[in-house]
Amino acid sequence: MSSTHTAFKTPVLQPILRTSSSFESFHSLSLDSVNGSDDPDIAVTEEGVRHIDISLDPKQYKQAAFVEQIALLLTSLGIPSWKAVSPVNHADLSVEKVSGSLTNAVYFVHHPNARTLLLRIYGAASGSLISRPRELHTLHVLSSRYKFGPRVHGTFENGRLEEYFESVPLTASELRDPTTSQFIGARMAELHRVDIESVEDPGWDIGINQNIRGWVHHARKVISIVDSSTREELDLDAFIKLWERYWNWIRKWETQYGASERVFAHNDAQYGNLLRLVNPSASRPPHQQIIVVDFEYASPNPAAFDIANHFHEWTANYHSDTPYHLDPALYPTYAQRRNFYIAYLQHVLTGPRDPVEGELAMLDLQVRVWSPASHAMWAIWGIVQARESVESGDPDISEFDYLAYAKGRMAGFKREVAALGV
Repeated sequence: MSSTHTAFKTPVLQPILRTSSSFESFHSLSLDSVNGSDDPDIAVTEEGVRHIDISLDPKQYKQAAFVEQIALLLTSLGIPSWKAVSPVNHADLSVEKVSGSLTNAVYFVHHPNARTLLLRIYGAASGSLISRPRELHTLHVLSSRYKFGPRVHGTFENGRLEEYFESVPLTASELRDPTTSQFIGARMAELHRVDIESVEDPGWDIGINQNIRGWVHHARKVISIVDSSTREELDLDAFIKLWERYWNWIRKWETQYGASERVFAHNDAQYGNLLRLVNPSASRPPHQQIIVVDFEYASPNPAAFDIANHFHEWTANYHSDTPYHLDPALYPTYAQRRNFYIAYLQHVLTGPRDPVEGELAMLDLQVRVWSPASHAMWAIWGIVQARESVESGDPDISEFDYLAYAKGRMAGFKREVAALGV
């Protein structure tokens, strides 16, 4: 499709269609801000989120045509808080690319006389990993009922426009700050209190096993065209056998020692998905200055899995010279984990009391047991995400080395499963 402005003079406007029966029970809920502010935007129902038949090419974001398309998109969507500047003149727009997003291309769209918006262009391979209609449903329920996450202002063929929070993403080093870590633990606990039935269809299953089983098919297509050494290092047949052994082991372990509570989990609490409000409300608890965003991979999972996954993110620095590398030496110590657990448990325990040492120790054990699953999921994810660079034969087409990331995660999975004696 042409990327010129004139090619999109008559975009098609349509509602988002429901894809499951669970959507219907929420047809009257309106999108709301995480801060509960009096936004002039008219709240829309989930089905009423507007859609425009326009595709944006993230490779062209430095070109004038890219900004022209965004101006047309904004004009066509008719976002109420932008009506005063509509039709939008592309010359008034400033588009700023956000670094650190591994699945999508993310931008801030600025206008001198309108609220800043967040523009998200979906990654080329993300359709194999994420159900976008399901994600929109999740965002709708979380923002309207639980005041979690951004409102969605509209969608287009390969992305969407979201509410922008005046905030800054956390850095890799900030995850290690004791107070910030407690804030994250408290926020994760609040998310884990979301009623799964309000987000998921009846008969839901935990996401980790579903993801791995669903993604392996797409990963095999990528592995079939990589070089022999990579294919050997990322041996999917051997991986599936080890995963099945681990999965059977963990089911028996939970039967014997106690299962981690099944919760609605974020599953991707890396530092780039944790924002700190610039001007937090003085009337809110201090930990709510942290905002959790990017619910693409959110699903029911064991609470210990979500926590374990977050701890692995302590070992990452996506803004380093080797952003694909995870350094196990940076994994939180028990004292650091305990600091997180205390804040987490204080927000999930019944009654005003501090967690006892036995509860802390049990949670830490459950986190250790579920820790390999995080490596497994992101290993398969990395392979699928590498599709574009592998198919093109150009390793530089992506800013992130997904295959190197997958290799590291695969090695971590094998190492931790062995440490458990599986």
